Amino acid sequence: MKPWAAPWTFVGPALFVVGAFFALPVFAALLLSLTDFDLYALANLKNLRFVGLGNYIDVLRTPLFWKSLANTLYFVVVGVPLSIAASLGAALLLNSPLARFRGFFRTALFAPVVTTVVAVALIWRYLFHTRYGLINYALQHMGLAPIDWLGDPHWSMPAIILFAVWKNFGYNMIILLAGLQGIPADLYEAARIDGATRWQQFRHITLPSLKSVMLLVAIITVAGYFQLFAEPYVMTRGDPLQSTVSVLYYMYEEGFKWWSLGRASAIAFLLFALTLLVTRALLHFSRRGEQA
Repeated sequence: MKPWAAPWTFVGPALFVVGAFFALPVFAALLLSLTDFDLYALANLKNLRFVGLGNYIDVLRTPLFWKSLANTLYFVVVGVPLSIAASLGAALLLNSPLARFRGFFRTALFAPVVTTVVAVALIWRYLFHTRYGLINYALQHMGLAPIDWLGDPHWSMPAIILFAVWKNFGYNMIILLAGLQGIPADLYEAARIDGATRWQQFRHITLPSLKSVMLLVAIITVAGYFQLFAEPYVMTRGDPLQSTVSVLYYMYEEGFKWWSLGRASAIAFLLFALTLLVTRALLHFSRRGEQA
């Protein structure tokens, strides 16, 4: 066997799986976005026409796309910091030397991540119920008026953000907890000897030591939150007044409600370009911070 054949023998099966189930479908979707593939073309390929960038131009001219993009950006800008803050807070509590039953709480806080989105979204719909929901019940006992969480356009997206943060923060918590456990205890001991407060230790030791881990968590969370779909699909169906329509939900409706698969593929690649641009910006600002 030639020397170059051995490594290809080992990676060949993996490359075949990646190519068959990832690269080939992505390439097919890219070609699909350049055509007017719809229900008529699905019945007879002779009805398929090449439109070039027509789908992309048409999508960018559609007001609902910009509405869905604004909703998605709102979800990302508000939800990502809240999710990272909740993950970091939970990781700090679990990493504390005063914490007891760490294994139990680590499992309990991670449990929402592995639960079915549809099942827990239905439960949260009842929690947000205007008359019978536990959240409004608690607000009434605090002397506050009940809120129509899922029926008011001003509160529907914040409600979905709260649910998404609860559902996803446990995954980042595990990553941040591993990063916290990798910080040498000698640094904190030296800081205490020098008279540093808890806040000074957190600011000058914990956060700088977690910088690379926080960047990873931020990229994973941003990429995941740009793919907002299941939460509005189950809880609001994009309503009220299209205030919870995300880009991915809009793509779903174009592809599987109106059977405009060419436009749906174009929306998917526009979302991919936006996600890539934001993650590249995060990497760029991170490198500038290291150089400064």
